[in-house]
Amino acid sequence: MNSLTALSLSIGILSGVATFLAVGPTAGIFLIWALTIAWAAYFAFGATKEALKNVIVCGVFGVAMAWIAAVLITTIPAGSAAFPLMASIAVAVSVVVLCLAAHFPQFATIPASVLGYSATFAYLLEGGKLTPEVLLSAHWGNPLLIVSFSLALGAYFGEGSVLLSKKIEELAKK
Repeated sequence: MNSLTALSLSIGILSGVATFLAVGPTAGIFLIWALTIAWAAYFAFGATKEALKNVIVCGVFGVAMAWIAAVLITTIPAGSAAFPLMASIAVAVSVVVLCLAAHFPQFATIPASVLGYSATFAYLLEGGKLTPEVLLSAHWGNPLLIVSFSLALGAYFGEGSVLLSKKIEELAKK
């Protein structure tokens, strides 16, 4: 069996496992869409231990930067004529900081940071979660927790799919 076939089987099997968990026994514990974003990022960044580390560290950093911007945005009166401008400034400044942080090696994978940032706002804007109650809670619905966990889990699913594909190849040779 060639490596592409083994990897395809591995990804298929683990995507089935992830789906089962997401809609079954661990429903609400992780976001399947955030998991798959990080899983794909793991492969896009090389499918190595370094990629695993970068997806997790930079992804969670992106979540944190988006969280800061979101907290700032919630302090702006929603009906204010200045809301669009002030929200845009909060996002722009946080994204500049996110990119400048790449001067530190642990935050150098800017695309992974952007994925975490974007996933956070996708989560916050999908269901009216952009509120101080959600952002400042010690509840699992806080994006610092659920989005970060989902991204980290996705990176590990990526690594797991590589390891499983190697096992499948070994078994096929026997």
